[in-house]
Amino acid sequence: MIITTPSLQSFFFNDLNEINKKSLCPIPESIIYYSSEVLEKFSLSEDFFDFSEGKVREKILGMKLLEATQHSREEQKRIYKDVADMSLMVCGYFSESVNKKIVDTQYYSQLGKMAYGRLDNCAPAFLDIPCFYSMLATSFENLTILLNLLAKKSRNEKDATYLLSKERSDKELLMSGIHPNPTRKVS
Repeated sequence: MIITTPSLQSFFFNDLNEINKKSLCPIPESIIYYSSEVLEKFSLSEDFFDFSEGKVREKILGMKLLEATQHSREEQKRIYKDVADMSLMVCGYFSESVNKKIVDTQYYSQLGKMAYGRLDNCAPAFLDIPCFYSMLATSFENLTILLNLLAKKSRNEKDATYLLSKERSDKELLMSGIHPNPTRKVS
């Protein structure tokens, strides 16, 4: 795929915004903007790993979140943001990556919401929007659905099977712009 936009962030913003506009419960544009920054940040694989002692290691997000309180306030902000953003990517864009792990997306979702909540206590504003990270924590699940739809779109997967699958929740259908059918067929 060749991208002809001035930056990856604007590419991701445009695609996320397009999907969000179809949603029956859209997310605020400021969160879409923030998400496009996160997608751009993690477009390089090196941001997914820790490098120490000349070795590449997978980030252990739960431990990082627990250890954050032992650091300075500025370092806490960085750690909370890193844990939350990484959790957002794992739950949304790379949700299939946890299929072979012991923990599932619910674990990362809880980590992400908790980290954004703590980040809001340290630095509540983003783009002069008060309580931004708290709002992001509240929208976390809907945002991961949008990111998952974007991932499927970028892989040219057919959305029809995904959207109409019986395993999809009402929330996923709403985010996809489809009214769930609450009536059941009686035989």
